[in-house]
Amino acid sequence: MDSPFKELHKEGTALFDEGKYSEAEPLLREFLLAYPNYADVLNKLGVISHLSGHLNEAADFFERALSVNPRYTEASLNLAITCNEMGNFSRAQEVFAKAAQIAHPTPEAMDPFVSGKFANEHYRLGNAYMDFGMPDEAIQEYRKALRLNGSFSDVRTRLAIALRSKGLYEEAEAELKTAKELKPNYGPASVQLGLTYYMRGENELARKEWEDAIRAFPDLQDARTYLRLLRKKG
Repeated sequence: MDSPFKELHKEGTALFDEGKYSEAEPLLREFLLAYPNYADVLNKLGVISHLSGHLNEAADFFERALSVNPRYTEASLNLAITCNEMGNFSRAQEVFAKAAQIAHPTPEAMDPFVSGKFANEHYRLGNAYMDFGMPDEAIQEYRKALRLNGSFSDVRTRLAIALRSKGLYEEAEAELKTAKELKPNYGPASVQLGLTYYMRGENELARKEWEDAIRAFPDLQDARTYLRLLRKKG
């Protein structure tokens, strides 16, 4: 690499790391004209494009980075997030699956940081599917997240909500009880467990769950609201 381009790369990278993206971008683009197959530069330009709201351009940069280095985990995560925001859920899921397989053949062997990142993005995808009224797809994503890291009570709670939307009350109850065991101070699991009881017609269990939740978490407004409604109905 010629010395002037080494300086371009060094200065552009330093500005990027400092968060000075508008200053880093022209330097990195100039460098890329001379050396179009530098995966880290492609990834950095993808991040800048993403932050600027140019999602199609960002996705193109991340795809190019992965074509140079298919094992580039950060570029895979960035591409999946970008595809998710563009509504291209199938591509986002494909990127995650491929990256996970390349990184490690089994979730148990995966680095905890990487598995946590993948789990979080499966969780995001699951939430997006729920927002679009697609509980079956959401359930798949939440379960993928839990296979990577089963300790997330918030993921189990969202999984339970998706299961309950399909009338799978017993499965929802089991997930919520596990969520409470894993994280006793996680109030939303208690709120949703009470709601699951209520939707199953077990009003007394719902009442007890919400009363217990309020005693444990006095600021849990959802539980107070549901309890008031239940009492008015009674």
